[in-house]
Amino acid sequence: MTKSSFSPDSFSKKLSAGQNKKSVNFKKNEVLSNKGLKPDLTQSDLKIFGKEYFINYELSWLKFNWRVLHEAQNPNNPLLERVKFIGIVCSNLDEFYQKRVGGLKRQFHAGVTELSLDGLSPKEQLVAIRKDIGKMIRAYRDCFFNDLLPNLRKEGIRIEEYKNLDKDLKNKADDYFLKQIYPIITPLAVDEAHPFPFISNKSRSLAIKLREKNSNNYLFARIKIPANRPRWIPLLNESQNVILLSTSDLIKQKISTFFPGMDVESAHIFRVTRNADLERNEEEADDLLELIEDELRERRFAEIVRLEVDKKMPEDVKQFLLNQLKIQSHDVFEMDGPLGLADATQLYDINGFHHLKYDPWTPALHPVFKHGLEEELPDIFNTIRNGDFIVHHPYHSFETSTQRFVEEAAKDPKVLAIKQTLYRTSSDSPVMHALIRAAEADKQVAVLVELKARFDEERNISWAQKLEKAGAHVSYGIAGLKIHTKLTIVVREEDDGLRRYLHIGTGNYHPDTAQLYEDLGYFTCREDLSSDVTDIFNLLTGYAPDQSYKEMLVAPKHMRNKITSLIDYEIKEAKKGKDARIIGKMNNLEDPLIIQKLYEASQAGVKIDLIVRSVCRLIPQKKGLSENIKVHTIIGRFLEHSRCYYFHGGGQDKYFIGSADWMHRNLDARVEVLSPILNPNLKEYLQFLLNVNLRDNQQRWVLKPNGKYKKISPQKGEEKVSVHQFLMNHVKSMKAPIPGLGQS
Repeated sequence: MTKSSFSPDSFSKKLSAGQNKKSVNFKKNEVLSNKGLKPDLTQSDLKIFGKEYFINYELSWLKFNWRVLHEAQNPNNPLLERVKFIGIVCSNLDEFYQKRVGGLKRQFHAGVTELSLDGLSPKEQLVAIRKDIGKMIRAYRDCFFNDLLPNLRKEGIRIEEYKNLDKDLKNKADDYFLKQIYPIITPLAVDEAHPFPFISNKSRSLAIKLREKNSNNYLFARIKIPANRPRWIPLLNESQNVILLSTSDLIKQKISTFFPGMDVESAHIFRVTRNADLERNEEEADDLLELIEDELRERRFAEIVRLEVDKKMPEDVKQFLLNQLKIQSHDVFEMDGPLGLADATQLYDINGFHHLKYDPWTPALHPVFKHGLEEELPDIFNTIRNGDFIVHHPYHSFETSTQRFVEEAAKDPKVLAIKQTLYRTSSDSPVMHALIRAAEADKQVAVLVELKARFDEERNISWAQKLEKAGAHVSYGIAGLKIHTKLTIVVREEDDGLRRYLHIGTGNYHPDTAQLYEDLGYFTCREDLSSDVTDIFNLLTGYAPDQSYKEMLVAPKHMRNKITSLIDYEIKEAKKGKDARIIGKMNNLEDPLIIQKLYEASQAGVKIDLIVRSVCRLIPQKKGLSENIKVHTIIGRFLEHSRCYYFHGGGQDKYFIGSADWMHRNLDARVEVLSPILNPNLKEYLQFLLNVNLRDNQQRWVLKPNGKYKKISPQKGEEKVSVHQFLMNHVKSMKAPIPGLGQS
């Protein structure tokens, strides 16, 4: 083996040589000792460290957002879809600052000196993030203001300043201001009698400099732009002709209305982002619900991690804000023009411009249901008994499959019990309403509600309270662990005894995101899988630290070892000169031990393709390290969200689907499930799905050894393949069901 080749020994030498100077920032697992759930593999198994082996997590995430921005910049995409992508880019950045930058700042202020796996301190990461985000801000604002808005104007959608409106439209704007805005706003002065007001997270405000008439006495006031009014007010909305006025521009024009007797010297927009990465000790909490409610209250007042200001804001006003908000200049981003472009998604909803959007897509009825009458779907439990099947959202309808599964169970008199895990759902979820009806009908309903689902805590608390009020058994899982798995089990009394029906998903029970997120759902009544899922619910609601499972890969106690064993088997096969193959489709690849094992597999000759939507810390195609690993990513109309894993397994072709990425948090800090797919027809579809992803030459990017992504283009004479359009066409072309699958 050459010096550049992989071997645990060579990695150990490199690590030990610098170990006195560096400390690996590998998250501790002490909270996972609860109920005997400590993972089997620990930090001591990690033999590699540094930028030679790992890409930085934060910078990899930013590369993902650059790929999203590319969709906004792509002139081949419909115009309003491009506008929506700008909104997604900015919304992503908001969340990135709240979670990732907030966490790094907390480490920095706490004096943490440990390095990340790629060898960077918290401060070094913050500096690199600031530099990259500065470039991203310039790029997305250039795209929005200099490309998209002029093109919208050509199409009849005009965002006008108040001063440029004609008399009739000004009158309309004035009337709107007096009736819809003025009564809502409360101007807040800052002086000896009025302390500086609280600035809520992601709100837009006007920083106003006032002067008393006939004096040089200057005062400061703040007006919050109301979030319960449209960002852009439609003043004219005729066919193919829309004129919009910014709410903040209208308020600025009428600013003197709020301060009669004062001279308004300046009024400029600013916006803050607060840290959402707060510490909590769940182990010591008497009541997890109360703990999360406390955290939500604390989050409102959390440290500010970013201040966005109008570039034209006077220097003295800006310095006043910095002092009052207690932030440093390096946390300030100055911008020319409107702030908070996550709201650009509101422009997408303008009526009458369908030609500027993707052709509408209506999810199809899954073929296994098509043998029923036109006006009535076949019994879903009978359909599942006839054979396992997989639904693929958003290509297949969520409403007529996953949602109907719960709704039918709720009203079926033969159903005795329904158990479900809830991570995220909509504010008016049909699935939750069905569970409430089932509980009110005296069925045994047990719901594992994850209160710690980031930014969905309030909604989940609300649903938990409604479910409990209806008589459902509501549990919040295990302290120190998030319940991220997506499971539903229905127990039904039938002529031959009790039978259990399962849905195992890669995505949430969320009817809205099911229209936009690509996900898989597996329906079965296999006894071995049903037994495993029953035991998983017993683990979640009771005390079962030594629980074992027949078929399921369950985290945190078992999944890591099982995945490692599957990779080890491929390594052994490759060393024997036999076929060895791994394909993994996931959202993120971050776990250092899995990455280390994949490097080892590559060195042994295992052919590996990884389809990773966003963060990937593995370095592919690197000589002597990962030459047999390719990393792909798909960005397009739908958000790739399903997790699907394939191992050749000596010709056994093993497939698993579930909600677990190959990340430390999924393997060690969450309850996750990967289900084996054993039906040959279903295996065939999963391979078909993976192959289409790997053939895509319209939406696919590949990660190069230097950490950069390259967009794939079709070769001369090669058929164009866009995975999302391909699968929509495929579903529409299906004429009849294939037994057990419904697709080929």
